[in-house]
Amino acid sequence: MQQRIPGVAPPPRPRPLGPVARREDDWNTWVELRVKVVGLPADITTQELWACFRCHGSVAQIEIMETSQGRRDGNAKVTFSPPPQRPFWTVPPFFVNRRRGDRVAVSLYLESPRRTFYHPSPVNSKVKYPESMSLLADSLDFGFMCDRRSMMRMHTATSGERNSIRFKQSMLYREIVIDFRIEVSGQLELFRFTVPFAHLDTIHRVDTGDSDRIELVVSLPTPPRFFRKLDEADTHDEKARYWCENDSWYRQTDITHFPDELRTSSVALKKPKPIIDIGRWTTYRLSFTLSARSRELFGRIGQALRDYNIVIVDMPGFSVVPNSEPPVWKYIDQPIPVPSRPASTLEDLLSEEAIPPLAFAVRYQLEVCISQGHLNEHNLSRQFVDRLMSMEPTKAQDLLEYVANQGKRIFEPMELFDLKIIRGSASRPPIPQYCSYMRTATVTPSTIYFNSPTVEISNRVIRHYAEHVDRFLRVRFTDEKVEVFLHREIGPFNVVLTLIQQGKIFSTDKDTMDEVFTRVKRTLRNGISIGDRHYEFLAFGNSQFRENGAYFFAPTPHLQPRLMRNWMGNFREIPYVAQHAARLGQCFSTTRAIIGTKTTIKEIEDEERNGYVFTDGVGKLSPFLAQLISHELGVIRKSTEEPPSIFQFRMGGCKGILAVSPDSKAQEITIRRSQYKFAARSEGLEIIRWSQFAASNLNRQIIVVLSSLGVPDIVFVEKQKAQLANLELAMTSGKVALTMLQKDIDPNQMTLALAGMILDGFQEHREPFIMSLLRLWRAWSIKYLKEKARITIRDGAFLLGCVDETLTLKGHFDNTNPVENAKDTVDTLPEVFVQLSKGSNNKAQVILGPMILARNPSLHPGDIRIVKGVDVPALHHLKDVVVVPQTGDRPIVNMCSGGDLDGDDYLVIWDRELLPREWNHPPMDFTPAPKIPLGRDVTPDDLTSFFVTYMKNNNLSQIAVAHLAFADYMELGVKSDKCLKLAELHSTAVDYTKSGVPAKMTRDLRAPKWPHFMEKKNRPRENIYHSGKVLGQLYDQVERVDFIPIFDAPFDNRILHAYKVNSEMLDEAAVLKRQYDAAVRRIMAQHAIGTEFEVWSTFVMAHSQASNDFKFHEEIGRISKALKDTFRAQCYEKAGGKEFEKLGPFVTAMYIVTAEEVGEAVKKSKARGAEMATERMPMMSFPWLFKEVLGRIANRTLV
Repeated sequence: MQQRIPGVAPPPRPRPLGPVARREDDWNTWVELRVKVVGLPADITTQELWACFRCHGSVAQIEIMETSQGRRDGNAKVTFSPPPQRPFWTVPPFFVNRRRGDRVAVSLYLESPRRTFYHPSPVNSKVKYPESMSLLADSLDFGFMCDRRSMMRMHTATSGERNSIRFKQSMLYREIVIDFRIEVSGQLELFRFTVPFAHLDTIHRVDTGDSDRIELVVSLPTPPRFFRKLDEADTHDEKARYWCENDSWYRQTDITHFPDELRTSSVALKKPKPIIDIGRWTTYRLSFTLSARSRELFGRIGQALRDYNIVIVDMPGFSVVPNSEPPVWKYIDQPIPVPSRPASTLEDLLSEEAIPPLAFAVRYQLEVCISQGHLNEHNLSRQFVDRLMSMEPTKAQDLLEYVANQGKRIFEPMELFDLKIIRGSASRPPIPQYCSYMRTATVTPSTIYFNSPTVEISNRVIRHYAEHVDRFLRVRFTDEKVEVFLHREIGPFNVVLTLIQQGKIFSTDKDTMDEVFTRVKRTLRNGISIGDRHYEFLAFGNSQFRENGAYFFAPTPHLQPRLMRNWMGNFREIPYVAQHAARLGQCFSTTRAIIGTKTTIKEIEDEERNGYVFTDGVGKLSPFLAQLISHELGVIRKSTEEPPSIFQFRMGGCKGILAVSPDSKAQEITIRRSQYKFAARSEGLEIIRWSQFAASNLNRQIIVVLSSLGVPDIVFVEKQKAQLANLELAMTSGKVALTMLQKDIDPNQMTLALAGMILDGFQEHREPFIMSLLRLWRAWSIKYLKEKARITIRDGAFLLGCVDETLTLKGHFDNTNPVENAKDTVDTLPEVFVQLSKGSNNKAQVILGPMILARNPSLHPGDIRIVKGVDVPALHHLKDVVVVPQTGDRPIVNMCSGGDLDGDDYLVIWDRELLPREWNHPPMDFTPAPKIPLGRDVTPDDLTSFFVTYMKNNNLSQIAVAHLAFADYMELGVKSDKCLKLAELHSTAVDYTKSGVPAKMTRDLRAPKWPHFMEKKNRPRENIYHSGKVLGQLYDQVERVDFIPIFDAPFDNRILHAYKVNSEMLDEAAVLKRQYDAAVRRIMAQHAIGTEFEVWSTFVMAHSQASNDFKFHEEIGRISKALKDTFRAQCYEKAGGKEFEKLGPFVTAMYIVTAEEVGEAVKKSKARGAEMATERMPMMSFPWLFKEVLGRIANRTLV
């Protein structure tokens, strides 16, 4: 028998496809029924069809059919759920009435059902459940748990003749749906909320003392999604050819009698007089009266839930507490009058000012705890507020931050004051000059969450207004936060892992999300209130904008957001809203200010031809200046003492890259016209990042394009197979691990850090931290092989691009035709220069011969270019970059997905197996859509309106997903008409942030079928097929691996016994460790990261999804670096210096303290027979802030 490699999945079993054979005479037992309508006019609308067929039953879906060319063919399909009462389709003739008064004769045909309407159990495929199971409830209570067994009931919906309450369990969509009616402003409205199975772990059953009555209590940690039913007649689009019943369910943000008041009120945690506070009242009690038939159905519902690891358990002693107003808001909002100066007269006593009773930092941290659900305002008494007020503000803030870091619900808040918070557990240490503590908030459709301040690398605006940094608030707009419960078997234990995800608000061409977008606009226009501070919209950075984020600022009498925007630059000459916003956003780029170097500016012209700017975004600087900058940033290459070759920068209103140039003078910076964007007061040099080698990785888009260009499937399959085998070997073989880690370098260079730790012998000694990191690296690599086909290519690199200033490289000329089997045409290829600082022989290496040049994402067959690597001695000063020509008819980077040279990274691959059969397919035209001028000055209201419009219309991800689905589904792959059209739309969507022109995705470009590897679990099974193409093969080859840290391995004795460390030093190390652990927990909580190992290494298995994976990898890299720099500085101070003689003993103390904490926890876990759950174990990354020092200590290089 062939041995299976761990991480490699067995081959899949074939799945039956096609419609389900069912007798047509039992149609009334089906869950849904579909009638085909033939003979319709081309201009028929879904509203006309709905109006015609609704008298026969409940219309669930209408689809007007089209040909493959996009023309209507006179047919439509009308779906009923449940089926109609009588078979009206069997009684001709049938007419469709038109709104203009005429009618059309049509033919009707009953279609066979597409599925069985039964859903197999995930535990036992022989057990099948109905797709939908429903029970009618007597009442539905909304509230929250005020203690572990008591619910405060805030509102009750009762069942009646016109307002039934329906509990429905959908096995098809794996969710619970609850429909209820309540009166709003005199009207009886139908509402719904949905709870996916993945968000549930337990449902409690309450003993009512009556065998015919059952009560269920569902308590959710985060709010579900609420909807309101509109009149179906009003939910049709005249131009649309598709309508479904879901189009009449509109998302809700508030349920209130006074919706007009929301239009002018700011967003705050406390909502004024809601009927139902859907963001905060997340405990629901349902009461049922069961008949014999419904009791049997209830049993089936419970069994189905158990199959999905959702248990219904008894809750003895449950009680309901009457609704009451929480007094705490009155206590903390009511100002305390104090004299404005020392009182000496009656007049002085009467002329008093008012200040809030809590210092703002304490008030903010209290709202952090309440918004995150750790405290509830109904549990907070006057006595609690008085105790907080009596404390020093820093200690009160520490106490509340400790509560937030623990992440647990506190039902008895007064007990907090009995806690002995050991010094250092919540306090924040001083931070590096380039960082700042930033308060952040997340606004969801139904509520707002505040977060404890975390360390972030700052930007130009934050640095300029550093004395007001505590008045900034960085805000993100997301969908509801959800907790996903994952069940894993770890050894003998069935462990429930909790994953918190922050859903993205997706774009839509429907109106069903209008309430959500209105809430976003309202927040931007009216601001956010916390205590006595009112935060106003300031601006948004370009990366923030793409992730639906913005900066707010709480003004002072002398500083308002308007004045701050005026300081940023002169933008009045930019009449385009999108471009205006982008230029403002430049000021918020995350940068390091270069403060120790003065520079002079030289301006030169760009190289422009044929409507293209060949030098777009490229400036120059001298080797001397590059050295100065590199020393200030600490990024000099240790092996060669050379600076990076390229720096991505901001300087005033200029942006782009600066490439090292030998002909530049000492402290001179050369700027091209294309780099100048606006006039700014700030003129200092700021660095975003710099060039460095990173490994080349394929992804699904690159693979499907290469496949369509002729690369055989077996090439990708074999490369992935080898990578999986090496990942497994790396767990036990230091040699294999070193080879992979030193070659497969991630953008944050963390694989090199792991390689250094292996060279120091930590893998050989099975040190628990390095062994845990290796497990994480393996699990992370396998995860992205499974989900992204992230195959690492050794003969390749991922590099910043720059232009050839010597005019030596030959460019692309339009008269060079694409050819197949073009191996003999290498001399006609455009040329590039690529020199690695560390090649295969550990020396600088110039890459020669044909190679792939591409940019992510690549969707068009012309996005991947074949170029020729050449050696140009005059360019040898440039390393770990790809140098492209400025000669030719069109820039080759422009042909790579519309790239330029102002900071874009390019994939360069010289692996001959991956060179496709077809070279240089005709590229796409990436000319952006023309911008539309506003005709007047751009206002903040224009900016916020564009922000919301972008959120609603930004369908970049939907376009990319549809392209991938069609690329697999269509025979021609990425060369099919639909894929080519989607590639064009994708380019338009990418430019949307600058052009303001959205990409409109028509219905025919939405995928009709989904390959299994895209994991569309919420789609009906008949719309999923098993793909046999290359991505399907790669997906099936990989089996996910869980990350399980190692806690019970012995710590390294080489370090534990290296020094005799006194108790005072151990105490100092312990204090710093508590501060460090608290800072890590804040990062984990803010970004929903599971373990400290992921924060330290940046190999994050799962995060809040507020950013895409690639962007978040960059973001967590910056966050992790700031964290490490912050605490290294503290350790240097405690150790008495950076010298090894002083640092060595202190780092040893850090390691000993960590070893003792982990060892004690392991001993207790084993004594209880409990699993070593990561969230309950001490952290162990603290001493590894100094991995090189630990290496020297372990190898006895003490001098």
